[in-house]
Amino acid sequence: MNLMGLFRSPQNELEKGGKQPKNPQEESHEITMTCPKCGTQTPVSELWDTQNVCRCGHHFRMTARQRISFLADEDSFTELDGDMTSRDILDFPNYENKLKSARLATREKEAVICGTLRVEDEPCAVFCMDPHFMMGSMGTVVGEKITRLFEYATEHRLPVIGFTAAGGARMQEGILSLMQMAKTSGAVRLHSDAGLFYLTVLTDPTTGGVTASFAMDGDIIMAEPDAMIGFAGARVIEQTIRKKLPEGFQRAEFLLEHGFIDLITPRSHQREVIAQLLRMHDAEKQGVCTEKAEEETEGEA
Repeated sequence: MNLMGLFRSPQNELEKGGKQPKNPQEESHEITMTCPKCGTQTPVSELWDTQNVCRCGHHFRMTARQRISFLADEDSFTELDGDMTSRDILDFPNYENKLKSARLATREKEAVICGTLRVEDEPCAVFCMDPHFMMGSMGTVVGEKITRLFEYATEHRLPVIGFTAAGGARMQEGILSLMQMAKTSGAVRLHSDAGLFYLTVLTDPTTGGVTASFAMDGDIIMAEPDAMIGFAGARVIEQTIRKKLPEGFQRAEFLLEHGFIDLITPRSHQREVIAQLLRMHDAEKQGVCTEKAEEETEGEA
């Protein structure tokens, strides 16, 4: 018998007392996001449960499909024109590489997703811009997809809900990008002339040519708390007018105070408020009510 083995020092955790090795999944650390407002680090899974809103109330930016998943009734979303994608029509330096990078990073083909869905059983058309795809910039395909959505909504008599998040027109497409401002606004006008409802939800950031066109064309304009909304950047404006801008300039709260938007709705209440607005502006129901009112008026006469 080798007595020396009795006095040998333990070589591992099992020899020390039978402790099982840790599960590799337990050692892995979940991805967290740091809040720019309060500095809290929150696991991504926890943010998903709160619709990407920090405990302090800061609204993190969301992808287009995240917004749709939070808004839509289960299995009610149908995407329209999902295969459309931009190309380098002007041979702009490095544009093709930027498009490839954006597609890989977001797993999307463009900076906007369009389709139809139901919100608490209320049918509507919807477009959601994605700030992670080249800052949600509006190129020819983005403008075309939104225009087609309004044309579809007009034909099928659907209200439109639009979530904007954009850095403005896409400079790599030059004047062709700026043309989308007029084209989308024209489609919005035809939708409005048909007596249909359009709600815009301005999220952080909504700037440039998007702000100057369809983002501010809504019948009702809603915004998320503290969203940056404007045309030119604050620094450019200050350099132009040579004056210091007011505190909170271009934030949703400032715009609400000065009458540029109608309401600010936290993300946790948006689905409820949007459904209520859709019910209030149901074109078919309003038409039935109008016909009944006219009949009652004729009967009294």
